[in-house]
Amino acid sequence: MRPVLLAILLGVPAPLPSSFVSNVAAQSALTQVKVQGVILDPTRAPIDGAIVTAVAERPSQAASATTNARGEFEFSLAPGRYTVTARADGFVELAQPLSVSSADTSAHEFILQIAGLRETVTVSGGGGYTTSAITTATKTPTPLRDVPQSVTVVTKDLIQDQLMMSVGDVMRYVPGVSVHQGENNRDQIIVRGNSSSADFYIDGVRDDVQYYRDLYNVERIEALKGPNAMIFGRGGAGGVVNRVMKSAGFQPLGELSLQGGMNGHKRATADVNRALHGKVAFRANGMFEDSGSFRHDVTLHRKSITPTVTLTPSRQTTITARYEYLDDSRVADRGITSYQGRPANVPDDTFYGDPGQSDVQATVNLASGLIEHRRGAMTIRHHTLVAAYDRFYQNFVPGAATPDKSQVSLTSYNNATQRTNVFNQTDVTYVASTGGIRHTLLAGAEFGLQGTGNFRQTGFFNNAGTSVLVPFSAPTISTPVTFRQSATDADNHLVTRVAAAYVQDQATLSDHLQVVGGLRFDRFDLTYHNNRNGDELQRVDDLVSPRVGVVVKPLEPVSIYSSYSVSYLPSSGDQFSSLTVITEQLKPEKMTNYEVGAKWDFGTGVSLQTAVYRLARTNTRSTDPNDPTRIVQTGSQRTNGFELGLNGSLMPTWKIAGGYAYQDAFVTSATTAAVAGAQVAQVPHHSFSLWNYYQVTQTLAGGLGILHRSNVFATIDNTVNLDGYTRADAAVYFSPDGIWRLQANVENLFGTHYYTNADSNTNISPGSPRTLRVALTTRF
Repeated sequence: MRPVLLAILLGVPAPLPSSFVSNVAAQSALTQVKVQGVILDPTRAPIDGAIVTAVAERPSQAASATTNARGEFEFSLAPGRYTVTARADGFVELAQPLSVSSADTSAHEFILQIAGLRETVTVSGGGGYTTSAITTATKTPTPLRDVPQSVTVVTKDLIQDQLMMSVGDVMRYVPGVSVHQGENNRDQIIVRGNSSSADFYIDGVRDDVQYYRDLYNVERIEALKGPNAMIFGRGGAGGVVNRVMKSAGFQPLGELSLQGGMNGHKRATADVNRALHGKVAFRANGMFEDSGSFRHDVTLHRKSITPTVTLTPSRQTTITARYEYLDDSRVADRGITSYQGRPANVPDDTFYGDPGQSDVQATVNLASGLIEHRRGAMTIRHHTLVAAYDRFYQNFVPGAATPDKSQVSLTSYNNATQRTNVFNQTDVTYVASTGGIRHTLLAGAEFGLQGTGNFRQTGFFNNAGTSVLVPFSAPTISTPVTFRQSATDADNHLVTRVAAAYVQDQATLSDHLQVVGGLRFDRFDLTYHNNRNGDELQRVDDLVSPRVGVVVKPLEPVSIYSSYSVSYLPSSGDQFSSLTVITEQLKPEKMTNYEVGAKWDFGTGVSLQTAVYRLARTNTRSTDPNDPTRIVQTGSQRTNGFELGLNGSLMPTWKIAGGYAYQDAFVTSATTAAVAGAQVAQVPHHSFSLWNYYQVTQTLAGGLGILHRSNVFATIDNTVNLDGYTRADAAVYFSPDGIWRLQANVENLFGTHYYTNADSNTNISPGSPRTLRVALTTRF
């Protein structure tokens, strides 16, 4: 058997004993085989915490496992040919073929080479821009090409190559997604024409408070497009963004990065991983930043730390515990006003209001625990997340300019939000076969409890009026402002209770046909208490969300899919910040997505995906034409679109990431905000991005990126236009020994003048001028 096993591991033909052949022939392809193996370093020492993934050629399936302190792993697979990928920090990623048969009970060995001088591409960050399989889209390890949904994954290599620091930075290279201003105090995205500040997740669990997320502790970011409440529950009107966090492993790792640049940019990050015991590993990620901005008197101060512990009490059980503390403080900046349908012709650094009284503060304490137990064909995952968010912002809001362009109105307010989230997810997956069909079955439940307090105050200039006129050309002021509650300012407390159950079947009907079907039931219970007048309101919604997808595989690396999915947004909105007598009576908005797409994994390591879709949003609010005091739910919106994404390696020295999107998002039936036919705000008809990383020599590499966006309207009333633009970015990388890395990134290489986004017609954010940042990174 030894020559046979060696031949299998090397992926080459070998003569098989006749007894072996007859035994395999007698087994059905439906049999599950327990595959065991060990991951070793070149000295044959075991590698603890290595991530091992097996992706099948036929029938399409995937499995993943993490090695224990002895370097061992185990999972169950159907007989067939697989590509096994093994990776661990400090080692070169390995991918090689493996044939699985019911007669093979041997333990397979895989040797990972240490990342050294010869692997300068890996160390310098020009590494993988692709991910072969993900768990988030189906809650099971699934090859990306077999997910019947458009998914863009931005890896840590691409994040490092571009010195990305925020969700907004990442979304530049995600087709079909644009970034909303979010009043410049929070992450907010527009996915397929639907804006949201709540559709953010951490390892598949909701993280819905309005704040800016950092990337220092992120392994990768996944943008899953199209509504999919079957997996994620309420919301997700156009899609969701999921952060996959770094976890502790059993190999030593150390990395320190220092950044500096124009506008007073200063930032440091650290990543340290150690094995404390044969079954316990610890990892700590930290970040500190103190930076300025090209905007006048706008600054940013933030710090964060994330310790993580991984325990492997047995080969079948893994326990991960994580805690994150984030403190973010910055100057609140609402951008510039407009004049006669265009952004105001003022210097890009013009600040409206008093920067000394403009403040955004967010403190996040987030703890999570994951227990994963594997027994044969069954896997049980129990995931709990507890988070406390304390957020405050105080800002000055530019208003309309006077007709003679001499003055601009200013208003001011502050808002405080405190929220506590507790979410628990329990998932059970089981692989079984019946009647020639292989099933990956999922059953799960989610419970959530969220308590939110909101308190808002209005600014009174000179303790008198709520607005003030300032010079058009000099709107920065130091006028005294007193903050107190007006007649309509919020002072409330909300309690949200969520209980959900879901089932899903990923059925492989043949080598060329797969079907994914699932159904989720959510009970969403919102209780609202108005602290000002004692009002108690409640809204309970029972939501049933289906999902169906069909994947056809005419060739092994090619898949063609179609899908249908539904999501709901309760009447209390993304942030359920208030409930009124009117909204208490409204049904949830409904999002329905029809999608057809294709995915192709080229042999060179490039992944291509396309999608054509129609996303309809119904039950939106509209004014009753017969009674302007009443609200009816006859409004609707539609987005028709096409997406193309391209990621990977065109050749060993050339890596790319980017894509193109066409979107036509418009109001199909009048709403309270717009008439039928109006274009949805900040959704360009055309957007394009392409990043190129090229390894020139063993020690020198370069990067070049192009971003293009056609014109958009600032708001849905379509009165203020933001022109389209094309921007170029560039970078140079120098890594003399695979341990040290020096890079210089230039944003907006040719100094293009443009406007990135808006929050209203008079809150418009100018794009950054040419900006240089330098980073020095070392591994230890």
